Amino acid sequence: MKKNIFAALTAFFLLAGLTACKAKTPQDLASEALSLDLSAGSEVSSYDTHSGNGDGTSCIVLSFQDDTVLEQVQASDAWHPLPVDQTTQVLVYGLSEETGDASWQIGPFLTDDSGNPLVPAVQNGYYVLLDRQAEGGKAPGSDILDRGSFNFTFGLYDTDTDTLYCCELDT
Repeated sequence: MKKNIFAALTAFFLLAGLTACKAKTPQDLASEALSLDLSAGSEVSSYDTHSGNGDGTSCIVLSFQDDTVLEQVQASDAWHPLPVDQTTQVLVYGLSEETGDASWQIGPFLTDDSGNPLVPAVQNGYYVLLDRQAEGGKAPGSDILDRGSFNFTFGLYDTDTDTLYCCELDT
């Protein structure tokens, strides 16, 4: 009798544990990162280099059939219409200048293994930069380029193609 009860309890806890450990979908991950309901999105691509210590780069691309996400983005105070600000430009696409004999470049930081930007240049849409390393009392992103490490989430919604990019960099 004790063996049957032990076996039944063991089976119950194993099944409960497996149910609780269900892997999150790309839609779930992007929804959590951007505080949007992205459950209707279709995965276009997913890139992730995060290692066991949490450092790495990820980018999830989702496409949508309607303007439901656009309505959420437009209703949020966190999202801004394009073009991106200078800090976001440096982080996502980089910034360079050539003047006579001198030239300089900073960024991009949100890149694949070959150094290519993960997010294409988009003409029409909205973006959000979420600074996950902001210190108390400072505006998020105010000193992000002066830090020794980056922990941010970047979201871009392309209104021409109804495509959403959700990318994170953790260093």
